[in-house]
Amino acid sequence: MSNTPFFVQHILHTDVDGRARWRQAQLPLTEGKPQARLSPLAASGGYQLRHSPVGFRSEFHCTGDPQWVFILQGRMEIGLQDGSVRVFGPGEHFYSADVLPEGMPFDPQVHGHCSRQLGDEPLVTLFVRG
Repeated sequence: MSNTPFFVQHILHTDVDGRARWRQAQLPLTEGKPQARLSPLAASGGYQLRHSPVGFRSEFHCTGDPQWVFILQGRMEIGLQDGSVRVFGPGEHFYSADVLPEGMPFDPQVHGHCSRQLGDEPLVTLFVRG
């Protein structure tokens, strides 16, 4: 068994049946020094900040381009078609890669996820394209 520390990546992805699901992966922290381990440097395609007011709610949708989602302020709920939900708060993150399967028309009863702001403070998120 390796002693290499790792980062747990929570991934929202499209499964073989076209439905969004969660899975986890380990990113080995192979760079840096023993006091501060780092993952290898990954390329990114830019970032965006988003402010969502109290009461924000999206319809079901798929991720256009895979991206990391970091919660900076407030709480974000992600709902899947199977009725499951996960809530992320400040300092938490996930990798959103539930893209629409190629050549398949979007069906809001099958594909994607929905999101909403929870609580009494606005939701501020950072999106970093993968």
